[in-house]
Amino acid sequence: MPPGKKPPAIDKAALKAELVAHLARALDQARAAHASAVEGATHEEARPENDKDTRGLEQSYLARGQAQRVAELEAAVADATALALRTFTPRDPVGMGAAVTVDEDGDERVYFVAPHGGGTVLAGGVQVVTPSSPLGRALSGKRVDDEAEVDLRGKKRSLAIVALA
Repeated sequence: MPPGKKPPAIDKAALKAELVAHLARALDQARAAHASAVEGATHEEARPENDKDTRGLEQSYLARGQAQRVAELEAAVADATALALRTFTPRDPVGMGAAVTVDEDGDERVYFVAPHGGGTVLAGGVQVVTPSSPLGRALSGKRVDDEAEVDLRGKKRSLAIVALA
């Protein structure tokens, strides 16, 4: 970013609300899939016809997996809802709730650091990264004017942090 040029304003409250809504939709879908799997596991037609018939057992495994997914998404919605938003200054290190503008070979991108929802693209093309992702780990603790290097899919990328909100 050229000296003296300010980065565009980023409405982190709107980003957070959009992320929570995205996770809540995924939770609703997971709950519906779980209910369907439970129905399939307990349906009369799922009863084994012989000792080698495992349809009911397979459906119960699916229902268990769906229940775990529901629990994960419930935690994700709770964590994203509880995400405290604060204003970061250029002297602050990148942390949870930061909107980080990076420059990669003249191409600027904005990343929103959140506890869940990594890879989700929000309004304005802002991409969610989690601290446990390779990109999130590379950005964590960096400050404006620092460079972060990350190896993604075998390609080394160098990102210059140009703004932090």
